[in-house]
Amino acid sequence: MSISLLLLIIAVIGVAGYLVGSWRANALSGGKLSNLHSRPGYYGSFVAIWAMLPAIAVLLVWIIASPFYISSTVRAGFPDEVKAEPQATQNLNYNMIGAIARGLRLLSAEERAGVFADGTTARTVLAGKGVPLAADPAPYMLTSADDFNRMSSASSTMLSILVIVTALGGAVFAYRSIAPKFRARNRVEGVMLVGLIGASSIAILTTIGIVASMATEAIHFFNMVPAWEFFFGTTWDPRFAAAGATDSSGQFGLIPLLAGTLYIGFVAMLVAVPVGLFAAIYMSEYSSRTVRSIAKPLLEVLAGIPTIVYGFFALITVGPFLRDISAQLNGLVTGNYSNFIQAQSVLTAGIVMGIMLIPYVSSLSDDIITAVPRALRDGSLGLGATRSETIKRVILPAALPGIVGALLMTASRAVGETMIVVLAAGVAARMQINPFEPMTTVTVKIVNQLTGDLEFTSPQTLVAFALGITLFVITLCLNIYALYIVRKYREQYE
Repeated sequence: MSISLLLLIIAVIGVAGYLVGSWRANALSGGKLSNLHSRPGYYGSFVAIWAMLPAIAVLLVWIIASPFYISSTVRAGFPDEVKAEPQATQNLNYNMIGAIARGLRLLSAEERAGVFADGTTARTVLAGKGVPLAADPAPYMLTSADDFNRMSSASSTMLSILVIVTALGGAVFAYRSIAPKFRARNRVEGVMLVGLIGASSIAILTTIGIVASMATEAIHFFNMVPAWEFFFGTTWDPRFAAAGATDSSGQFGLIPLLAGTLYIGFVAMLVAVPVGLFAAIYMSEYSSRTVRSIAKPLLEVLAGIPTIVYGFFALITVGPFLRDISAQLNGLVTGNYSNFIQAQSVLTAGIVMGIMLIPYVSSLSDDIITAVPRALRDGSLGLGATRSETIKRVILPAALPGIVGALLMTASRAVGETMIVVLAAGVAARMQINPFEPMTTVTVKIVNQLTGDLEFTSPQTLVAFALGITLFVITLCLNIYALYIVRKYREQYE
């Protein structure tokens, strides 16, 4: 029986348990619900929970444990000469056995008998059924594949029986527990509380898993490359050593990448924050309802445009425009019509990225400003303050914690951007302060180092994890600083 069918049966038993449990509670109430500790729906939910959760738990445990048992049993039946081969070869043989097992299930009784009678025909017969094999199977592979199918079939049958019995048994147990004074509501709410705690823990566990995975590989990198060379190095040349260097594995200086990340992000924020914040103030405080209903959706369209499209816009339009306008300005001033702004530059990437970030700032800030109580506005205006003074002295301080959160989200988005930087700022890891020249960011180099069929055994690939953990620390510091700012201004406002 398939897993989807089992889940459907569990759901049907759960729904039936809910209906039966609710009916049972109504019957025990004698037509007077005040005789019950909980509403009938809680009794029905209690039965449904006992019918579904234990069965789903059994299903999950079986799905995880059964493949390991089958694999270990099949591998134990390998001949001694196969067991003496490397683990990689044994894995290939096991995968081939799995393919043969899938093919055997497609054969008729006559074809199956013919394959076992003459193993040399197995490859041709299975290929005719759409199961190609890399080589002719050994005799033990056919036997192992037959054992594989037999154990899989037995496992599926046992799983179906066990899951259905568990679901029915849980429903019967819960049904027999129903009584007028039974605290069904407390039990159901307890289960829901555990579910909510589990759901809220997913984000925490995911963060811990991400950090642990990056930190583990980063430690391997730092065992090959000293940490001080990585964090304080000013040369990024991971493929080849710099001139005069003796380290053939290259140099992994973080400073040029970090400088490019912060520089481009800073320029983007200079564009996005004023435009987005002023747009939010206008839409929430000055615009009419008609203008707001049109302007806000149009502004939020920018958030739905893929970043690669912004990259094309920077590469084809913004970059050449800045290059040509700089050449014209230089010609008017000096007579030399050579451009001083490169088509791929920090300025190009910052402007285009800032345009992309405008809806993040404006939409979030607009919602936050709109959420400020109307009484604060009316009180300020009633005391004689102008609208601009009300915005500056009352509304913005009240909305400041939310606005800081919006800016933090925008900054994190800017730090993690890749495609716009690749097309608008290039991939050159340079240290310079001229915004008219190209630079690159940490995320771009992470992509570069993990592009291609590479193994995580060399510093050239492991450095990507060191860069990733560095970005995580930067984001964490931004969060801590934003929390400090929020608390500081919140105290002043209160």
